[in-house]
Amino acid sequence: MSVPKHIVSAATIVLNEHNEILLIKGPRRGWEMPGGQVEEGESLEEAAIRETKEESGIDIEITRFCGIYQNVSNSICNTLFMGKPVGGVPTTSPESLKVGYFPIKEGLEMVTWKNFRERIESCINLECQPFYISF
Repeated sequence: MSVPKHIVSAATIVLNEHNEILLIKGPRRGWEMPGGQVEEGESLEEAAIRETKEESGIDIEITRFCGIYQNVSNSICNTLFMGKPVGGVPTTSPESLKVGYFPIKEGLEMVTWKNFRERIESCINLECQPFYISF
């Protein structure tokens, strides 16, 4: 029997006081919500906060756990949170070519990578939370 080698990630849907969504434009996947892999010894929440800061320059506070998307065949668990900005300024990084806040409808149309738009919609829709979606 082999030792499991899972990837666990944390992403955050950040909405500002104008109900605009924070998106980053990555070099490979285009526009998406900030997020990335959870490091050893780090909580899911800590990873979501760190990744958002690293990729966008924005300091956030986690407001809610939304759910999990599990890619069974690739052993990836993506945890999703809602958050609000508490400081920082939009800043690009090696992982983000552009950073900005957008009206939700416009932002959703900008997100084209795989099921990332669906993930954002799942986080915004309180009626379906918490969710667990495996594929």
